[in-house]
Amino acid sequence: MNSYVQESFTTDEQDILRRYFTNLQGPVFALVNLPEVVKGALFARYSRSPKSLRRLFLDEFVDELDISGDHEIDATVGLKRAEKLYEKVFNEYGDDSVAQLGGVHLACEQASNLLTKVLERGRLMSYLEQSTRYISYDNRLQNGHYRYYREPSILDSSLGARYVGDMDRMFDTYGALNAPMSSYLSTLFPLSTGSSELAWKRSIRAQALDALRGLLPAASISNVGLYGSGQSYEALILRMRSHELDEVRQYGELILEELRKVIPSFLTRLDRPERGGKWVQYLTDKRIKIQQTSSKLLKVSSVDPSPTVQLIQWDPEAENKLVAAALFSQVNISETQIDKLVSQMSTEEKLSILKAYEGERTNRRHRPGRALEQSFYKFEILSDYGSFRDLQRHRMLSIEWQSLGIQHGFVLPQVVVDAGLGPQFEHCMERSISLYNLLKNDLGQDKAQYSVALAFRIRYSITMNAREAMHLLELRSSPQGHPLYREIAQQMHEQIKTIAGHKIIGEMMRFVDHSQSSLSRLKQEESAIAKARKSP
Repeated sequence: MNSYVQESFTTDEQDILRRYFTNLQGPVFALVNLPEVVKGALFARYSRSPKSLRRLFLDEFVDELDISGDHEIDATVGLKRAEKLYEKVFNEYGDDSVAQLGGVHLACEQASNLLTKVLERGRLMSYLEQSTRYISYDNRLQNGHYRYYREPSILDSSLGARYVGDMDRMFDTYGALNAPMSSYLSTLFPLSTGSSELAWKRSIRAQALDALRGLLPAASISNVGLYGSGQSYEALILRMRSHELDEVRQYGELILEELRKVIPSFLTRLDRPERGGKWVQYLTDKRIKIQQTSSKLLKVSSVDPSPTVQLIQWDPEAENKLVAAALFSQVNISETQIDKLVSQMSTEEKLSILKAYEGERTNRRHRPGRALEQSFYKFEILSDYGSFRDLQRHRMLSIEWQSLGIQHGFVLPQVVVDAGLGPQFEHCMERSISLYNLLKNDLGQDKAQYSVALAFRIRYSITMNAREAMHLLELRSSPQGHPLYREIAQQMHEQIKTIAGHKIIGEMMRFVDHSQSSLSRLKQEESAIAKARKSP
């Protein structure tokens, strides 16, 4: 079992924390006895702070709350009365329906970037992850270590010292390039008259961290805030128990331990051999069998080159189906009859219907209804792992990805080259390649993934309907986004219009931004500062 870094709190701090957090030492804990708005605000701040959630609560939140009446509460003690009540309700109403109605805010700290992708895979949960844009990862943990996962089996192997040494050097490079990268960006985007100096400095810092995040390895640890129902947590634990990585399986047990303190009866099926036991065995067997079968039947001697973004499947009748779906709720005839009438319409008539259905969108949050779900697009993408991390979190995607490796090369940002930092960046990639090859040969592909820098490419496929595409492409192409995933979103939008030929649907995505941004976060930082000054 991995030894996670434990925080130290004073006696007075412990007295406060035990009222609201289910444990005071472990990396996983639930939030209880707090207003929902406080838990939401705490998680929102969490994503941009290097602090743990408990430390953040003490430093920035507790003074704003009235906790005088909570001194007798102790969240670290299991809720026996609640457990009895849940069991009674389960017996009367059934576990599945009730398990959808009880939710838990859970903090998951010190999780590797490989683990975060498992935590964030379920559709029916909400996630908020610590951002590499606002936090410099050369800040060390309380024990003096850099912020990366130390897989016990790697540390115990003959490569343990090599792993720690190479990881530390990668973080050294990341930290050393931060100042020259910021200096170059300050020269490239000087402070203009009338702009806020504070907003400008924040934007420079964010852009520098964006440019350098590819230096970080997949072992880099992050903090993730989760909110989900008992049923969604059950599904998460099942996935984690059947996973190939030791870290994931062990972390799943830490999650389950904390959830049992707040929603114990929602998770009883996990402990039953005939339910949870068989379910985990099914998922494990399925994973192993497909690996063995694919290895046996797919004999690949070389990998064909492929573009960064490629639209590989779509429905050629999508726009007609969208028109029919938009009309369905407005008439009292069958869909078959509607389809026949739509087929006889002119392009102008169809366009007028879709324009009416779209309405007057004044910002990207105004999205038409579910008629857009009648069309679908499947993209294959070969991008840096950092961009994959951001796109994977969109819950409505059907997304599959391959193992992280070095075979597809890495992305060297042009701004890093222009700043004269390309050689140092490439040297760090060479270190990652060397360590990966050693780990793969000795410990296997699964554990070797920890050593791969986020700049290396990974292949994944995304299938989504037009409604989700509108949300994803308009959000991820916005000027304040990371340059690498902005380019992916822009290409996807262009291929929907040109390759699929869905010009009408493409035009409905009117807030996809194809501009080439400069200092991406400046307007957002200025707006945030202005709002802060207005607030009481």
